[in-house]
Amino acid sequence: MVTTSTIELPTPESAIALAGFQEENLKVLAQQTGASFVLRGQSLHISGLEKQVALSTELVRSLEPYWSQGKQVTSVDILTARHALNTDRQDELQALQQNVLARTRRGEEIRAKTFRQRQYVQAIQTHDLIFCTGPAGTGKTFLAAVVAVQALLANQYERLILTRPAVEAGEKLGFLPGDLQQKVNPYLRPLYDALYEMLDPEKIPSLMERGVIEVAPLAYMRGRTLNNAFVILDEAQNTTPAQMKMVLTRLGFRSRMVVTGDTTQTDLPNYQQSGLSMAQKILHNVEGIAFCQLTKADVVRHPLVQRIVAAYEEHEKAGES
Repeated sequence: MVTTSTIELPTPESAIALAGFQEENLKVLAQQTGASFVLRGQSLHISGLEKQVALSTELVRSLEPYWSQGKQVTSVDILTARHALNTDRQDELQALQQNVLARTRRGEEIRAKTFRQRQYVQAIQTHDLIFCTGPAGTGKTFLAAVVAVQALLANQYERLILTRPAVEAGEKLGFLPGDLQQKVNPYLRPLYDALYEMLDPEKIPSLMERGVIEVAPLAYMRGRTLNNAFVILDEAQNTTPAQMKMVLTRLGFRSRMVVTGDTTQTDLPNYQQSGLSMAQKILHNVEGIAFCQLTKADVVRHPLVQRIVAAYEEHEKAGES
């Protein structure tokens, strides 16, 4: 028997925040519940079977900490809330929604969006060495950089070191114009992007000149001991086993290191084993090291990215069978 329910949203901003761009969120809610959603002004009309409407109402209410304050609800927020209802993790969902990691320089809140992202952040905050793997868009580098900048601003560390291997993905360093720094900058761009979200761009050059923030290719780490530093090794799937061992053994006193990468996106030659994959096998039982794995469900970029990742995973599975 078809039934209906109406949720009155407090402000036009809350209605926009819940519905999303071109009411994309209402489509996601419908997919997740089987109910029909129609927004008229500030009134959200839900229709469907009694169970569908009840689930829909509970799902929309679980997202109230976002839309009631006019904060944009995302498809990832909806999927996480649905997962919480399925697994009776409403308390964890509330903690996830309330835990603001930081604010961007524009005042926007940064928080973990999924349960696995929250576990990743907690691992960064409690371990000295953390490995995190997952596909593009899951926030591996960004969340690590957020925690690192917060720790730096709180004077928990003297330096923030961001590094990644300069492995060519179809482009040779030698043919790129400019000096060495200009040549490696394209490889380090994602790390710069994370910094610019958190810090005033005008302050970053000064911090880099003073050595408080260092962004450098992995080769620059050889022979050093990194004391009192927060180190992020990005794109670690492109390290060789020797490079990975080298950088891990650079870890000094009062330091923390986060190693991120996507083991399905290696740019190394076919004959070369990834240092990240080998490190996971060798170190998985070593006490004090945290391993986190994010999946396509943790993708927080454009919804299309999640579907792209899923399509590639299906293609790879078909190729293996």
